Amino acid sequence: MSELDSMTMDEGRSRRHPAGRKAQLVAHVTEVGQVTVGSLADRFGVSIDTVRRDLDQLDSEGLLVRTYGGAVSVAMSSRVEKAVDLRLGLQASEKERIGALAAQLVRDGTGIIMNGGTTMLSVARALHNHRDLTIATNNLLVPAELDPAVWRELYIFGGSVRATTLATTGPTSLRIATGGADLDIRCDLALIAIGAVSVQGGYTTSNVGEAAMMSEMMSRATQVAVLADSSKFDKQLFAQVGLLDSADYFVTDSHPPKELEAAFRDSGVRVITPESGPERDL
Repeated sequence: MSELDSMTMDEGRSRRHPAGRKAQLVAHVTEVGQVTVGSLADRFGVSIDTVRRDLDQLDSEGLLVRTYGGAVSVAMSSRVEKAVDLRLGLQASEKERIGALAAQLVRDGTGIIMNGGTTMLSVARALHNHRDLTIATNNLLVPAELDPAVWRELYIFGGSVRATTLATTGPTSLRIATGGADLDIRCDLALIAIGAVSVQGGYTTSNVGEAAMMSEMMSRATQVAVLADSSKFDKQLFAQVGLLDSADYFVTDSHPPKELEAAFRDSGVRVITPESGPERDL
């Protein structure tokens, strides 16, 4: 057997062996930056379910970043995501206008869910005239922005904390201290800030864990308001939160492009801008 044949056989065995396959998978993702589950299954000759398990494990080990339908390298992910201290200064005035509009959708004495993101800090500040709210959030920065007179009950969802957002990712449930069981959560309104919105991709964000949590938050609310400033229009990030029709309201600082606005209208979503006002009907 030639040396070349031997090397080829060794490479084939390495690809089939889980440890060797994962090492090569990480090296490939690092080299190309972004991959899909299907392309990895073809490249390594394994099933899509095997690739998904590999990616989940490698994501938990911090060797790559799991995305909707694939993965990206750690280097690419760090370029896409901005640290919280930088993001606080982006689109600041637009976020304040969005926060004021979103707060008008909230009624006193109701329960709301608020997700992570710097836009939600503007919402928290704009709630200063509200009273008797029950608020649940994964955003570790929100409690400091809330006037204590606003809330009757305030809950923080547990889970792992992401340094780039200072928000937790995990189940949207609360554990009963005495019995250890999970308590089901239901609320009147979910306020969800997203990273991008487009006709094709719907509502998206940059992290699959955050996307899953945001989607679950939306499922636990009677009504959903999605929040995004105009810099997020006609863009699509890695992980899908939901299709356009998964929200009742889309709160933003200016009118979306015509195609996107038409898609909102067809999906039954009311677009709320500073010009139109919220037309509250909760």
